[in-house]
Amino acid sequence: MAELKYRTHHGMVDLLPEETPKWRALEEIIHNTARLYHFEEIRTPIMEQTELIVRGIGALSDIVTKEIFAFEKGDDHYILRPECTAPVVRSFIEHHLDQRGGTQKLYYIGPMFRAERPQKGRQRQFHQFGLELLGSDSPLADAETIRFMIDVVNRIGVRNTTLKLNSVGDPESRARYKEILQETLKPHLSKLSELSQVRFEKNPMRILDSKEEEDQPFIEMCPSILDYLNDETAAHFEQVKGYLDASGIAYEITPRLVRGMDYYTRTAFELTSPDLGSQDALAGGGRYDLLVEELGGPATPAVGFAAGMERLLLAAEELGINLGETPTPHVYIVTRGEAAVQWASKALSELRKKNVSVTTDYQARSIKAQMKEANRVQATYAIIVGDSELEEGLFTLRNMHDSSESKVSLEEIFKRLTN
Repeated sequence: MAELKYRTHHGMVDLLPEETPKWRALEEIIHNTARLYHFEEIRTPIMEQTELIVRGIGALSDIVTKEIFAFEKGDDHYILRPECTAPVVRSFIEHHLDQRGGTQKLYYIGPMFRAERPQKGRQRQFHQFGLELLGSDSPLADAETIRFMIDVVNRIGVRNTTLKLNSVGDPESRARYKEILQETLKPHLSKLSELSQVRFEKNPMRILDSKEEEDQPFIEMCPSILDYLNDETAAHFEQVKGYLDASGIAYEITPRLVRGMDYYTRTAFELTSPDLGSQDALAGGGRYDLLVEELGGPATPAVGFAAGMERLLLAAEELGINLGETPTPHVYIVTRGEAAVQWASKALSELRKKNVSVTTDYQARSIKAQMKEANRVQATYAIIVGDSELEEGLFTLRNMHDSSESKVSLEEIFKRLTN
């Protein structure tokens, strides 16, 4: 066999016909859940301005420093979107969605791109779904966002999960906590990782999100931000917990959870599952009340989350959950001779107009080969057509499940199949 000349890029995979039914089933769960919560779908381009993503996510975030696909075309700077919150906010501002009235409840499904090392459940092109609820600072909005996230995961059948919950404070609380962090970490600054040393001055809270081994002992000695929340932010967090309690949603307070984006304020959360091994995150998000204004829009409180679809499908597979079945045709038309092929061409159209799934042979194979193919694609019925059937006006209708056959008119075939 000749060596393959062309392959997919490293970290990018084809979704083959055996896999796509699972994806459609997952997407259907997301769409149905969004309908129940009255969220509206939004679709943004996969390319955005580089400055939007850098400003939205944060110049010192791992995504921007290590993982973006950015390029230039003339004077324009493009990026393949690594996440969708900043693009949705950009669209919210650009199209004045706040003028529609009320809270904007938006959700999305689509591919994202990060130039990171491919791993199980995360490729360089991966897929996320998520929602953005813009225009409300109510703790109920936070709880609804979390409920939506958990509802989708439960509808898939993944229930072995842990909700990790924290508050990363408002600007006042964060400023106070930043000073405390710097005081705690300054004596050990030279022992921190290079990136954490860079973050020390501008955003020391991001050090808590570090995965570098040398940072872990010093992260453990850091105090909890929950001890430095002002009264308003602490009350907001208590109300979020109260709404989750009322819904019967269990959570684990995780004081060092800061998430990977600079735009989070107040509530931050993450949903994990041990069924995924060490890379256990299924979804995560939080409140970002300052981002819309930061990107040039009106001051608008907002909260949202994103979930990795590959991770969810992987969790379902680990649990033996069958999310989608390969589609099978209801009817396979077996033809013998050119006249039969001509007849089949018309019958295919007529049956499809009646909402019957039907296919036929496209390779002029023998009757035996066609029947074998009808079995392979798991057709429910086969219609066998040749010169004698066309002359008689009676066609062989074969039940592929029990091998029973009957000679019936075309009118009777249509009647049986459409019933």
